[in-house]
Amino acid sequence: MTDNYTYQYPSRRYMQFAGGGMVATSQPLAANAGLDAIKAGGNAIDAAIAAAAALTVVEPTSNGIGGDAFALVWIEAERRLYGLNASGAAPRAISIEAVRGRGHENMPKSGWIPVTTPGAPRGWADLAARFGKRTLAQNLQQAIDYARDGFPVSPIVAKYWGIGAAAYANRKTPEFAPWHNTFAPNGKTPAPGEIAKLLDHAATLAEIGKTNADSFYTGNIAKEIAKFAAEHGGFLTAEDLAAHENSWVEPISLNYRGYDIWEIPPNGQGIVALIALNALRGMDFTHRDDIKTHHAQIEAIKLAFAAAKNYVTDPAHMQIDPAEFLTDKYGEMIRAKINDRAQNPEIIKPTPGGTVYLAAADGEGNMVSYIQSNYMGFGSGIVIPGTGIAMQNRGADFSLDAAHANALAPGKRTYHTIIPAFVTQQNRAIASFGVMGGYMQPQGHVQMVMNMVDFGMNPQASLDAPRWQWMEGNNITIERAFPEHIAVGLSRLGHRVNVADSGSFGRGQIIRRTAEGVLCGGCEPRCDSAIACF
Repeated sequence: MTDNYTYQYPSRRYMQFAGGGMVATSQPLAANAGLDAIKAGGNAIDAAIAAAAALTVVEPTSNGIGGDAFALVWIEAERRLYGLNASGAAPRAISIEAVRGRGHENMPKSGWIPVTTPGAPRGWADLAARFGKRTLAQNLQQAIDYARDGFPVSPIVAKYWGIGAAAYANRKTPEFAPWHNTFAPNGKTPAPGEIAKLLDHAATLAEIGKTNADSFYTGNIAKEIAKFAAEHGGFLTAEDLAAHENSWVEPISLNYRGYDIWEIPPNGQGIVALIALNALRGMDFTHRDDIKTHHAQIEAIKLAFAAAKNYVTDPAHMQIDPAEFLTDKYGEMIRAKINDRAQNPEIIKPTPGGTVYLAAADGEGNMVSYIQSNYMGFGSGIVIPGTGIAMQNRGADFSLDAAHANALAPGKRTYHTIIPAFVTQQNRAIASFGVMGGYMQPQGHVQMVMNMVDFGMNPQASLDAPRWQWMEGNNITIERAFPEHIAVGLSRLGHRVNVADSGSFGRGQIIRRTAEGVLCGGCEPRCDSAIACF
């Protein structure tokens, strides 16, 4: 019998080059859906929408219609970068007291309580309306076809589909029944290469396309969501859905050795990467596979997370201007705390003065860095009957401590882990990139930026390189391919080093654009990633 997960011999991926268009995603069918959108007369924005919608079908283990999204969009004709925050708020009926009254000391990770209003469907519509060349319905058609006609499940998706089913195996209450009926009928999940169909999902995508997403927020789909929530004690209401609006935001940036590194501003955690880079840009690095390089990166990330987790939340509730974290002075403060020993992270308050990722580019110079997620795997485990919509559990990141910056509150958006990134130089688009995976994401961003900028690595080599991940305190994990001398050296500096399989180190994509307009793509070797281009 064929083993779909074991490869006995080393393999090497090479960069892909193209001029007409390129889409890099974590699943080959989604990448092709995006490329087909460009070939049908669309642009990079249409490609991103088509690929994103397809990913809700072919990779339901990481995202879905009921999730959030963020995008950075480079419009070449304007030489300008736009940001879209398509994340939703907590229901207006929820409160710390209401959650504690149901016996919870912390926000639960499943069920209706952590469900926040999904922003992704409206995000697709917003992107199409402002920058696309094709209608939303046209961009969703390939995803609809996959869901209706069936698609062969790729190996890593099949793996995590099974893991998801195991996690929900003991969830037998009525609110979880639609999940089992949708994703594990008869207790079975698809094996690699097996054809899966998601008929309800197809019908829902068609309805979203036909109504320009209005049905999801004020129409028939909204009614079904609100009805199921009311039947099972959920806080989300039809009024919450109808009130949802996404936000066009000004991206934030930091100049790192002559390159401007761009992120979405809070409530996203992209600022964590920029805080760390703010400290690291004042240090000299000569070799990537050097103990001092990795030690400095890890210590900078610790301090960046300590700051962000204590101050970053819905921007309407933040008490500190995010720009304060990106000043030279704050970078110096962080850098001064880094010495030759591993330390527990210290919260440094600035003085005045936190999934699937895809990258898309077209032949006109437009580029998109896009990410969407249901947060933890399939999300909350809540699937709306008859729709295929898996609802996110993004509210799990709220604190039930009323004094915390990210405390749960009605209508508030939580600290958000999913973050797209972008690189420019002298107002010229250089690269769209991202590394998905919860709190690994800003850590992956720092490693990718330094791989490309400090060490001159191409997009594919940057993604191939072994990664580290800070967990908590002085605990870090490294991939099995990590150089042994660095692991030993980090241990001697006080880091508690653990080795883990590659599934926990994020999954990234990079598309770089040369001065001549050639697109150079790298895709993640740790999952089913593929690049489609012409």
